[in-house]
Amino acid sequence: MYDFSRSRFAWALLTAGSLALLLIALLFQYAKGYHPCVMCVYQRAALIGVIFAGVLGWLMPRHRLFSTLALLGWLAASAKGYLLAEEHVGYQLNPSPFNQCSSFAEFPAWAPLDRWLPALFHPTGDCADVDWSWLGWSMPQWLMGVFAVLAGLAAFFIVVRLAGALRREA
Repeated sequence: MYDFSRSRFAWALLTAGSLALLLIALLFQYAKGYHPCVMCVYQRAALIGVIFAGVLGWLMPRHRLFSTLALLGWLAASAKGYLLAEEHVGYQLNPSPFNQCSSFAEFPAWAPLDRWLPALFHPTGDCADVDWSWLGWSMPQWLMGVFAVLAGLAAFFIVVRLAGALRREA
């Protein structure tokens, strides 16, 4: 597993899988007409964080510093995505005038993604709407699972890397 975690193939799988999820989100938006809410675009940003981490890992899978940064970025983006999806599920399961998300994205001033890439990050929907479900789960519920798996895999590979590094030093 240690060697696999340092392979371009492993990082390519992460990048391709995450990119496929982003493309599916865009398919739902542009082909099916579902309007993304602010929580949706935040979850997209987290997914793009995973994609960037995957690209960094793919570019330098055996470089200790960059590979470690990629693993930590993958874990952080996945954990943040999980928390965002969990909050989104709360809006869907407990809709009320006192439990609503914003209508406007609030990205940091140094990265106004909604202005730079409005086709990807401009929210037009309502967080409480459940436009799509499959097997009884809404899209943010599925994303909670996806981000949990991604975070779990990142944590697993961090442990594999640490164990492999300790074993090689011994």
